[in-house]
Amino acid sequence: MNFTNLSERIKQSASVEFGTVFNNSVELFKKVWLQGFITLVLTFVSVLPFYLLIYLPMIAMGVSDPNMFDQQEMPPAFAGLMSLIAPISSVGAMTFGICLNAAFLRICRKYDLNESGKDDYFYYFNKEYLIKALILSLIMIGLSLLGLLACGLGIIYLMVPMSLFPAFFAFDKELSALEIVKAGFALGNKNWLMIFLLVLVAGLVSQLGVILCLVGVLFTAMFSKIPIYFIYKDAIGISMDV
Repeated sequence: MNFTNLSERIKQSASVEFGTVFNNSVELFKKVWLQGFITLVLTFVSVLPFYLLIYLPMIAMGVSDPNMFDQQEMPPAFAGLMSLIAPISSVGAMTFGICLNAAFLRICRKYDLNESGKDDYFYYFNKEYLIKALILSLIMIGLSLLGLLACGLGIIYLMVPMSLFPAFFAFDKELSALEIVKAGFALGNKNWLMIFLLVLVAGLVSQLGVILCLVGVLFTAMFSKIPIYFIYKDAIGISMDV
């Protein structure tokens, strides 16, 4: 579906209903909790090297001269190198996170519609999607920085449209990264309050696993992503070609 047709569907879509989306999310979570756990583990494993890369200069510093840790300040050269690596690593981690998040939403569609086939967690790990995810990550980081400049209030507003980006990324392969952003804002602005409440409540519910000796949160954390699937499905409809 091209961006023009997608925009028209968003304009004509009904308002998001909190109860319907939340109840559907609970029912679907019963089917995909294991897939959510696997996705979360894969996300940790895939982004960990990017965060380790940030501390690589510090590790190298300790290996070359252990006495450097006794100093109050890190040498400017190492501090500058870490400052350079940090944003690159953050973009890399976010790129992989978007692809895995989109794969989970695609798996949600499979179980929601009783489709056949395997659970492909790496479906979006190809050149076409990775480049798009990279550009989308850069845009999201830029938007987040702008949100922080607005005394943090901008982040609260941006969390709604930005939470929708993975759904458009997953199910609308014809869209460019910029068109995904525009579509996210269009749908998010139309139903901002209801989507905000769903994201907030789903996020709180996803943390209930902490009750089970903290480990349970690994099995419940991905519940927070499921309402996005139904918000997209109810507004746009789900295509079978992705």
